[in-house]
Amino acid sequence: MRIAILHHWFVTRGGGERVAECIAALFPQADLFTLVSGPAGLPATLAARPLHTSFLQHLPLAKHHHRHMLPLYPAAVRSLNLRGFDLVRSSDSGPVKGVRLDPGAVHICYCHSPMRYLWDGYDAYRSAMSGLTGRLFAALAPRVRRWDARGAQRVTWFLANSRYVAERIARCYGREATVLHPPIDLHLATAHAADLQPGEHYLCAGRLVGYKRTELLVQACQRLGRRLRIAGTGPELARLQRMAAADPRIEFLGELSTPALWAEYAQCRALLFAADEDFGMVPLEAQACGRPVIAYGAGGSLETVRAAPELSRPTGRYFAEQTLEAVVAAIQSWEQTGEPGFQPADARAWAAEFALTLFLERYRAFVLERVPEAATATATVSQAAALLTRTGTTTQEAR
Repeated sequence: MRIAILHHWFVTRGGGERVAECIAALFPQADLFTLVSGPAGLPATLAARPLHTSFLQHLPLAKHHHRHMLPLYPAAVRSLNLRGFDLVRSSDSGPVKGVRLDPGAVHICYCHSPMRYLWDGYDAYRSAMSGLTGRLFAALAPRVRRWDARGAQRVTWFLANSRYVAERIARCYGREATVLHPPIDLHLATAHAADLQPGEHYLCAGRLVGYKRTELLVQACQRLGRRLRIAGTGPELARLQRMAAADPRIEFLGELSTPALWAEYAQCRALLFAADEDFGMVPLEAQACGRPVIAYGAGGSLETVRAAPELSRPTGRYFAEQTLEAVVAAIQSWEQTGEPGFQPADARAWAAEFALTLFLERYRAFVLERVPEAATATATVSQAAALLTRTGTTTQEAR
């Protein structure tokens, strides 16, 4: 049978691209399709494979401003030629779930989220726009939203990266989704962090964008007189640097290599995480290094951090609101009542529940249970894992 793998775009390296890479490792002969691709976004294991792109690939600035191409999404997806393919597996937080296939073809979509700027986050994105840009977005978004909803009905089966996203798929598309958490690279904790000891400073890591609310972490550490190291770059960097200009306890590390990032995880007192994420890889990576997480108790953090009051052997603590007071209180509470009994082994054991091999086993089983004739084109879990662990090079930049 002819098999295709479809990902919305390969322009940055993050959790979505890692999932696409994992799916591709399980199906080594599958054709690859995407709307637009750039060298920085294509995983190393996929670089030698034939890659089919849409007409967006040839538009000026599309690689850097793909999200501004919203009105062109339907036409770009239609331009992808998947005629003759029997099985399509997509990794999508964009519009490619709406791709058209031959009658009888099967489409299994691993959905990282319905497009936030069209659905749950529409009001926030619209309010951040002004002038002609805002008016155009408001005029065009409803049409693309309706097209996206119709496209979701053509998917045969949905997988979701978290219960949080599965609920959003049900709300936006009226479709059920099976939850399969994405994988983390546990071997990186062994390779780059195993022998390092934690220090007295806190850490936050990831792309510095507004919704991650990094300013709350800076303000909380300033109020408490705690050291904070910030790994990452992004549009919020300059504002955060101005906020912390007079405080030597706040350090900006910039974008780190993979070994340096995992070393930072291992050496922090705890990771601070203020974002409402669909899933969120950073908290799990910190726990893989045996470190606790103090996180906003919403979204994916409720599934990646063991901090509910009724749980034994917690791996961190939640704060209930994205406010300075809530973050300060959570840090103080953790230091007084959580940190004394915290066991690094508990965090590592919890992170192991999200191991790469478990993801590969569960994804492979999901596909073959529904499309057993794909077995002859499927690699073993050990073959796929060996390929992926040799090339685990994701940095924190796009997390």
